Amino acid sequence: MSEQKKEYTEAELAEMSRDEKVRLGLALDDVELVEYRDNWPVKGTRAERRAERAVAAWFALAGLSALAFIAVFVFWPWHYQAPSDPKAHFIYSLYNPLIGFFLGLSILAVGIGVVLYQKKFIPHEVAVQQRHDGHGSDEVDRQTTAALLADAGNRSGIARRSMIKRTAGFGLGAFGVGAGVFALGGIVRNPWATDGPDSLKHTQWMSENGEKTFLRRDTGNPSDVSLLRPEDIDPGGFETVYPFRESMRHNEEELAESMRRSDAPVMLIRLRPGSAPIKRKGQEDFNYGDYYAYSKICTHVGCPTSLFEQQTGRLLCPCHQSQFDVVHTYAKPVFGPATRALPQLPITVDENGYFVAKHDFIEPVGPAFWEREA
Repeated sequence: MSEQKKEYTEAELAEMSRDEKVRLGLALDDVELVEYRDNWPVKGTRAERRAERAVAAWFALAGLSALAFIAVFVFWPWHYQAPSDPKAHFIYSLYNPLIGFFLGLSILAVGIGVVLYQKKFIPHEVAVQQRHDGHGSDEVDRQTTAALLADAGNRSGIARRSMIKRTAGFGLGAFGVGAGVFALGGIVRNPWATDGPDSLKHTQWMSENGEKTFLRRDTGNPSDVSLLRPEDIDPGGFETVYPFRESMRHNEEELAESMRRSDAPVMLIRLRPGSAPIKRKGQEDFNYGDYYAYSKICTHVGCPTSLFEQQTGRLLCPCHQSQFDVVHTYAKPVFGPATRALPQLPITVDENGYFVAKHDFIEPVGPAFWEREA
């Protein structure tokens, strides 16, 4: 190192060949190459071609897997299918496993391809570097580093390995597109494109034709319709309920879907006598006596608020411990990370004494809706 100049002009660097810059960079860094072995001293052998095909195969597999992931993500039937149709239900049940399989296989194939290329074609290097405080100018460091990288690429033979370059571009490009589809696919839906129960603005509690929507309990059998009356719940009790309309009674698919929609579950709570919660402005008539109905979907990240403490009158979300006070307030969060009150479903009792929903929620259920009021 002591024999090397500390400063080099741009003109001097421009006159140097790449090999001279490589030697200069090593010398300035006090690096001694003990071994720098070319993996393929004899070019074009069968073994080299086999290694090249193996690397290319992994990159090709990565690209094909990424394309399969995109195809499944976009085109595979993902709407819920009831078990009453075994074939449709089986195809529907493959959606998530296939997405995970093809995306994971693409990531794995890219990783194996990169590692295999490094092992088979990057020269084996053993170097010893002395400790020092640094030296050289920024321009010297830039050009010598570029020369070292170019030399490594040249010795690996990447310039003449068109098969690896094409498959690597295909594999990495398809993987990048797949990652973009995965990241953006869930947020490109226009919430205002439709205005029915399937839109993001509404839930299945919405009745499009004015048909009465009952509160239905889950008996474990999707085909069993069990409606609720006020006397079915004791003071301080609660039950999870789902929407039901008479037009659904003989449609097993609709009956099953109504109990599996993420926006459908509602907690029907009967407060103890003497409870007088503060009501939310504009929702003063949403309850029926001591009966209050709130969305079961936590406003934090969407877990089910399935625990109710009778003594404190709080709904608890078991995922991140958010708590909502339904005895003193309109299910406002009083503990945990949730920042929004649970949406309240307006309920009443019809002429036959069954609980019914007056209309849909007046605000979207669930967490992080971009136009939801706090």
